[in-house]
Amino acid sequence: MSRRPSHPVRLLASALAAGALLTTAACSDGDGSENASDTAAEQAGVARPDAAKQTPTGSPSAPAALTEAGAKAALLTEADLEGGWNQVQDADKWRDRLLVGKVDVAAFLTAKSNATDCQALLDALYDDGLLGDPSGPSALTGFEQGDSRLLEQVAGYDRAGLDARLKWLRTLPDTCDEFTATGSGGAKRTVQVTEASVPDVGDARTGLRVTVQGDADGGPATLTLDIAAVRVDTSAVTVMGGGLDGGQSDSVAQAVRQGTERLKTVLDGGTPSPQPTTMD
Repeated sequence: MSRRPSHPVRLLASALAAGALLTTAACSDGDGSENASDTAAEQAGVARPDAAKQTPTGSPSAPAALTEAGAKAALLTEADLEGGWNQVQDADKWRDRLLVGKVDVAAFLTAKSNATDCQALLDALYDDGLLGDPSGPSALTGFEQGDSRLLEQVAGYDRAGLDARLKWLRTLPDTCDEFTATGSGGAKRTVQVTEASVPDVGDARTGLRVTVQGDADGGPATLTLDIAAVRVDTSAVTVMGGGLDGGQSDSVAQAVRQGTERLKTVLDGGTPSPQPTTMD
């Protein structure tokens, strides 16, 4: 890659009524819908138990909201990665000029909206905004290995917006299978988008491989990026790795496993171990 600087139960009517009603409620089907015993309780002037009282003993509690300190603590370290990756301090300034270009709308003969999606993908890759703007805390780190780079972002998002963005990413291998973009100097670039596998971690996930064929430093070049995004409750880990030397699918997969584990530990109120526990 080349550089460019640049989210009480109310008192019961009587002890006898309480015993009878609670016994009846215990026999309900537990699907959360209102049943006959619930209605009878309300007609008798007795409030139903609140959700907290109905939660079975030992059920997992909801993850804590991501904080700024938590987002930073969840970031990968060199110890989480194999293969000689070195952490850098200026990853937030990483930009690749091969990702700058205007999509050729005329080439989309049937669905012009596809061109809009493909342009949005290029812009998001360039600006590190693959999942949109975070609505909560956000932290970012990067690593180098020769001419390859690996970028990770941990952030909090609006749940509905995050799910919608993940769904959109899954459509891109179809809508943006292959297209042409024109750089600022008029040079044509061929972009291909394919689906990529992601480790089965987190609550939802998606992966892409994006290749951009064009010119860099006066000669032909191909930029290859392996991308993975994983949701954990309302937070997410995004990892992007690759460069002019090819993709980094193995390192991205490892980073996703370790990054998701670290994020879950933080959301559960813990502190990630300085030594990874899930190395393959």
